[in-house]
Amino acid sequence: MDLALLRPLYTPAATTVSVHLDTSRLDQDADKRVEVVWRDLRGRLAGQGVDEATLGVLEEAVGGAPHVVGPQGESLFAAEGRLLGAFTLAAPPARARAVAGPVPDPLETVLDLDHQVPYVVVALDREGGDIDAYPAGAFDPATSRTYDGGTLHITRVRAGGASMSSYHRRTLNLWTENAAGVVEEIAQAVREVDAPLVFVGGDPKAVGVLRPLCAQAVPQAELVDVAGGRGGADALASLREAVDEALAGYTRRSHELAMEAFEAALEQDTAVHGFPAVTEAFAAGNVRTLLLAADRAGDPALWGAPDDPRLLGSAREALGAHAASAFEAPAGALLLRAAVLSGAGFSELLPGRPADDGCAAVLRYAD
Repeated sequence: MDLALLRPLYTPAATTVSVHLDTSRLDQDADKRVEVVWRDLRGRLAGQGVDEATLGVLEEAVGGAPHVVGPQGESLFAAEGRLLGAFTLAAPPARARAVAGPVPDPLETVLDLDHQVPYVVVALDREGGDIDAYPAGAFDPATSRTYDGGTLHITRVRAGGASMSSYHRRTLNLWTENAAGVVEEIAQAVREVDAPLVFVGGDPKAVGVLRPLCAQAVPQAELVDVAGGRGGADALASLREAVDEALAGYTRRSHELAMEAFEAALEQDTAVHGFPAVTEAFAAGNVRTLLLAADRAGDPALWGAPDDPRLLGSAREALGAHAASAFEAPAGALLLRAAVLSGAGFSELLPGRPADDGCAAVLRYAD
């Protein structure tokens, strides 16, 4: 995944606060539960010396997406009385966590976003379609558009006679015209969120007409047939359920492919693993993709340089001329800082892969 959206978190500040909590709306007591969890986290942060202004902006932001029913989480980042970032997560974090340190600690945020992808959903019938474009990790579409063409002869006539074939041709032509209009809107939606996936549910014959037109207009996006479509609340609910299931399958496949690519890179000496090798690759500006395991409970602290995020070491002295200003922070947080600010990508390191310290890097070039 592209980590560029996290750059605003890394503003110069002595202390940055990172908060991760469950904001799921599963029952009527959800708001109260979120309030209680936040109160506990706020107390911990106050005990770490976080200033009242920063606690205040965090309190104003806490709450996730209250209009979305179901599981969700939230990541918040603040420093010196300013909110640096707020992210609603598709799944709640494993545990509520609030830390104040010299750098942000966005591991939960990154892991969640790494399993998200921008996409377009199309609810289709023979009159047109409803097209929603979703950025990665968003509960709500960035844009919604509807295309409705003419309705004359949308249904094939059953009557016989000399005009029958003409009516059928007009029907097919009208389906094609309506599908072409829908495709124009799909192409615009794909460009808006840079979507690699378009999920289409609805009338099978309309979908059949749409598919070849869509393949020509948006060859960069994969068209995926799903259940549901236009036709009321039940059809839309089926469409949403089918889209969520298809998205989960897509991210599983993409992560397995990423692991296969990592293992192939290891064999070709274009990947490394373990803290010493990965920190050395960052210092050389040679990390294309950082891979981290989700479980960072055993992470040691590393030393980082405030003016060069690529420089990391297991001891202050390892940073040479930067030793005097070096600071200590959890390894995962410092590795993510190095990746974000050096333009590297990220992928979760899945369990069972050969990687010391639960970290690895695919290199830009062979050593």
